[in-house]
Amino acid sequence: MYFNRKCKVTFICNGATIYSEDDRLTDSENYPPLSETGQEEIEKICEFIKHRGIKNSIIYSSPAVRSRQSAEMVAKVYKQDFKVIEDLHPRKCGSFNGMTYEQLYENCPDKLERLINSPEIATPEDAESITDFINRVETTLNRVIEENIGNRVIIVTHKDIIKAAVCLALNIPHSSLSRIYIKSGSATQISYFEKWSSLVYCDYTPV
Repeated sequence: MYFNRKCKVTFICNGATIYSEDDRLTDSENYPPLSETGQEEIEKICEFIKHRGIKNSIIYSSPAVRSRQSAEMVAKVYKQDFKVIEDLHPRKCGSFNGMTYEQLYENCPDKLERLINSPEIATPEDAESITDFINRVETTLNRVIEENIGNRVIIVTHKDIIKAAVCLALNIPHSSLSRIYIKSGSATQISYFEKWSSLVYCDYTPV
């Protein structure tokens, strides 16, 4: 039925890395790892989980080391293992890899404009377009939901993956991805129903 909830997912954004302060683009899965700040952020998330008594059936993680390190800390709260979902790898950013948005604005403002406002176009040419990225996330989330009917799920992943999930839940344009703010070490919860989704809370950061 319309109001039958299929699955509730708590998305946890991995902790900060040395790239976080500059909001540097990266699609590398092996680097960088969590910084000391990032570890502290996930420790606070773990305390939040304990305090809120967030129930959980299974924990998933993106394959990148920063997400797996974060997932290991979360998994200890529940005294269980986690599973890696390879399709939740970071968005491929091609030759923009390692650059900051400020550098893109200074060096290639036209491409930055296209990246933000033309999500269906791969920008740069060797990257994954925003639309293809969001479609990939949708396919993966749909599979997770169908495999976990009636469950409460935790997914430890990247900022852009969570932004994509928010876009999909609210059915807003793909060009809105860059306008959604998700902080490292934050929690976002979405309930999935038969025909719609509900954003319960977004970008909650324990203090």
